[in-house]
Amino acid sequence: MAVYTEVTDEDMAAFLEGYDLGGLLSCKGIAEGVENSNYLLHCEAGFFILTLYERRVAEADLPFFLGLMEHLAERRITCPQPVKNRKGVALGRLAGRPAVIVTFLDGIAVRRPVAQHCAMIGEGLARLHDAGSDFTITRANALSVDGWEPLFRAAEMRADNVLPGLAVAIADELSYLERHWPKHLPSGVIHADLFPDNAFFLGGKLSGVIDFYFACNDMFAYDIAICLNAWCFEPDMSFNITKGMALLDGYQRIRPLTVEESEALPLLARGAALRFLLTRLVDWLNVPEGALVRPKDPIEYVKKLRFHQQAQSARDYGLLK
Repeated sequence: MAVYTEVTDEDMAAFLEGYDLGGLLSCKGIAEGVENSNYLLHCEAGFFILTLYERRVAEADLPFFLGLMEHLAERRITCPQPVKNRKGVALGRLAGRPAVIVTFLDGIAVRRPVAQHCAMIGEGLARLHDAGSDFTITRANALSVDGWEPLFRAAEMRADNVLPGLAVAIADELSYLERHWPKHLPSGVIHADLFPDNAFFLGGKLSGVIDFYFACNDMFAYDIAICLNAWCFEPDMSFNITKGMALLDGYQRIRPLTVEESEALPLLARGAALRFLLTRLVDWLNVPEGALVRPKDPIEYVKKLRFHQQAQSARDYGLLK
């Protein structure tokens, strides 16, 4: 989450008049994240999140995201729900941007996950994959292997300003992944961005998952690889195999991996690391002046990528069966 687009008091009041949320008691911009503009609304009806969609989110994709959240909730996946206005429509426009209000979820996003959190995330991810199996709308993953070349070109000329030799390292890795990327693994709806700040815990349990604006149709094992990158590295960028084992065991309690998925895991983890390296690099080099946003350091994913490049098999991630 972040704030790129400022909303005037007058525009906010006019927008909220279309909803049955009561009066606005307070409104606060949310600085975390890097993709969309987000505000925490406190209305007489309770707390809500207002999102204005920026940059990488195409307006044509919003029915997929909003419909998916409703679909998952019907299947007992706790996630935000779009709030419809008095006309029965969830999608509106505010400050020149597509805008949606969603319900607020209780819980805490953990900053230093332990193995128990990883186990719950693995199980929750598998349940999400199962719950999305009969969702009828589809959306291609615009940030899979075919989308990495344009991101690289957007950052290539300045990449070495961030880290000497980075441009060549990315080019070599991109070439390798384009040649070896798997194509026929089990697929369906994936979250594609399930980082610790997108999962809430309450009372020792996973209480909800948020931020579905990268959700798409892609390989389930790629979604697992994203989570291994996001949840199982320590601050010094060493991989914690105990966390990896917990995440993978949690996932397989609900949905066992195929042999082909297990064998592809190191390659998919490399791809996931490169994807977040590239998007972070582009964001790092292109922060809009005056935006309330905290860009995330791309070097973190350079270090993670180096680990994956040395991995020999899924055993290096804690997969023992």
